[in-house]
Amino acid sequence: MQKMESEQIFRSGFVSIIGNPNAGKSTLMNALVGEKLAIVTPKAQTTRHRIIGISTGENYQLVFSDTPGVMKPKYKLHDKMLKSVGVAIADADLILLLSDIQENFPEQALFTLFKTTKIPVFLILNKADLSSKEQITLRREELEEEIKPEQTFIISALKKTGLTELLTAIINRMPEGPAYYDADQLTDKPERFFVSEIIREQIFLQFEEEIPYGTEVSILEYKDMGDRVHIEAEIHTERLQHKGMLIGKQGAAIRNLGTASRKNIEAWLGKPVFLQLYVRVAEKWKDNQRYLKGFGYDNI
Repeated sequence: MQKMESEQIFRSGFVSIIGNPNAGKSTLMNALVGEKLAIVTPKAQTTRHRIIGISTGENYQLVFSDTPGVMKPKYKLHDKMLKSVGVAIADADLILLLSDIQENFPEQALFTLFKTTKIPVFLILNKADLSSKEQITLRREELEEEIKPEQTFIISALKKTGLTELLTAIINRMPEGPAYYDADQLTDKPERFFVSEIIREQIFLQFEEEIPYGTEVSILEYKDMGDRVHIEAEIHTERLQHKGMLIGKQGAAIRNLGTASRKNIEAWLGKPVFLQLYVRVAEKWKDNQRYLKGFGYDNI
């Protein structure tokens, strides 16, 4: 039985954003969803978990997955991050392969992921605002030869240029189907997860070298009291020396970290927050299955 012309087809599906570290995956998902769900810093490998962002319109629902950057694993942590990318690819109705036009990371590992999949791929060339026409043309030709995408889009996720055309194409590529989530739901993660990510984002922004990469954040206590939220969080670091640097002279560094984190958490939750931070040493946590499970890396 054919649908009447007046009936509007509802489309829904899962869209996984895949790419190398620092390609702009988190920035793109935040822009497409219209809400900051994934943390963003200038440093590569900021994203560690697969994060779901949900965009619902009158005739569509898109379930985006922001994924960790594809890289050669060095630790069990990286193995789990790469596994989450594989799961995101397997679950997808459409893959957005995002590439920085001026990409410097090796891409063979990225290409390998696509050799066995039959899922449609859109190639997204990001950071067009920083690139010349010649760079864009060369990059497009190089990647289209390797990937054979259905469509290619030139965008700037940061400047939000080219996103309207991309979003329309994504919606049109989705299968007809029902919504998977409530219309007002933006993600499947709990608030305490995003609180830990906001704190980790500030660690990446405030500390240099290997300190951000050797830290993880867990929430010890999260109490929503209606008019305010009480939070206690623990920062786990691999080295005793790094613990001292995170705390700082007379506690100056941890106070600055706490203040910046609290302000960002308050902006995200829309209410006052009391935040208490602790620091503990967790040696070699990136290769410790017990720690990784506790930090949620088995829940992919």
